[in-house]
Formats: sequence, C-alpha cells, structure tokens
Amino acid sequence: MATYLITHEVDDVDAWMASPKRKEAFGPLGIKVREFSDPSGSNRVGLIAEIPDMAAFQEFMSSDAAAAAMKHDGVHPETLLILREG
Repeated sequence: MATYLITHEVDDVDAWMASPKRKEAFGPLGIKVREFSDPSGSNRVGLIAEIPDMAAFQEFMSSDAAAAAMKHDGVHPETLLILREG
C-alpha cells in the first residue's frame, strides 16, 4: 500500500469537506483518505490517501464515475496534483 498526497481546488471548501462522495467513490477500491483544508481560507484542499492499487486508482480517475464525483464535489480537475510518499 502506498501513501499519496493529493491536492486540488474546489468551488466550496465546506461542501467538499462534508461530501460523502469520496468514500462512495474510493471505498470500493480499498482507498482510505484523510481530508485537509487550507487554514488561510483559500479554495485549495488536500487528501492523504492510502492507495492499495495505483493502476486501479488511475483507471477509476479516468472514468465517467470519477468525473461525475468530482463535478458533484466542485473539484477543479485541472488543479489536481498527486504526489507519492518516498
């Protein structure tokens, strides 16, 4: 299992933080996440994600289901940055 830091911008931080979509989308892939927001009040948010299968994650992220989940949560996909630990 690898650990990743994922950041991106959203339309509404409070709505993104409260959304169940991440767990609905990532749970079946065995991905566990912890959510973070910028304390200075920007619309940048982040996740620490434990991803057991990066290929399955990448396949999911290119799917219509991922696009729909990101749209629901107000994610700006063009700002997505994924960094691997180590």
